[in-house]
Amino acid sequence: MKLDLNGLEALEAVVRYGGFARAAVHLHRVQSAVSHQVRKIEEQLGVTLFNRDGYRVHLTPAGEAILAEGRRLLAQAEHVRWVAQQFSQEWEPTLSIVVDGILPLDPTLAAMKALAAAHVPTRIQVKVEFLRGVQSRFEKENGDLMLVTDYAASPYLHEEALPTMDCVLCVGRSHELARAKSVSLADLQEHVELSVQHTSEEQGFDRHLFSCERAFFLSSHHTKKEALLMGVGFGWMPLYLVHNELRSGALREVKYQGGSWYRFVPRLVHRADRRLGRAGQEFVSLLRTSDWPQPRLLRRRP
Repeated sequence: MKLDLNGLEALEAVVRYGGFARAAVHLHRVQSAVSHQVRKIEEQLGVTLFNRDGYRVHLTPAGEAILAEGRRLLAQAEHVRWVAQQFSQEWEPTLSIVVDGILPLDPTLAAMKALAAAHVPTRIQVKVEFLRGVQSRFEKENGDLMLVTDYAASPYLHEEALPTMDCVLCVGRSHELARAKSVSLADLQEHVELSVQHTSEEQGFDRHLFSCERAFFLSSHHTKKEALLMGVGFGWMPLYLVHNELRSGALREVKYQGGSWYRFVPRLVHRADRRLGRAGQEFVSLLRTSDWPQPRLLRRRP
């Protein structure tokens, strides 16, 4: 059965304006057309919507129920028309973003909040991966944007630099390495190394790993931080996530002879052969003006 939205609109107008004649005026139709549309709805549904015995028509119980549901359908139809209008103005249906989990999510979430507040019709999907898993997922799912720390450059990809970030090699204060004044690679390899693993089949190579015989691969940097605080092992952490714990002494910087700090430049990457829609352009613009966490310790790296 196909419901006629014009008939539901006529039904709603008759009730709203108090009769077929008034409804016809507001709908800019002749009265006979309005009556015909209501009759057609009654025939389609097999129910009587109006009691027509008196001077004025009144809804039957079935009519009241149908009207309530009809108003929901009319509202939804209006929303569909609005969405279609937005897309005709170059809003893309979906925007797929893949973010490296080592990066702070606050700038991404702030951009999404701004787009939501502006009632952008685009459906935005944000997925978190790590290392080369970011690009692997970006390519596999035909993503639009990726915020990445490591990726294979290509003429088909356009990149721009994001604010630099620091990572520090740290350990919980109860761990043996926290008390060592100088730590060699051999010393590190006697302990459990903590890292974060991505879900991609293409594992790639993390040049910051120490190739320890014992290594725990965790699902996120927040989980890794908890493991560090418990003294499970040692590992690299983005400074913005452990800044307070390093200041309080809950975590300690490992005095590694090869260097206990490194800095990297994240990249915002999108496809050069596919123009971003309005939502993607707005997202990029918001990200450029976002406040990225830039904590500093009293003792700076060399």
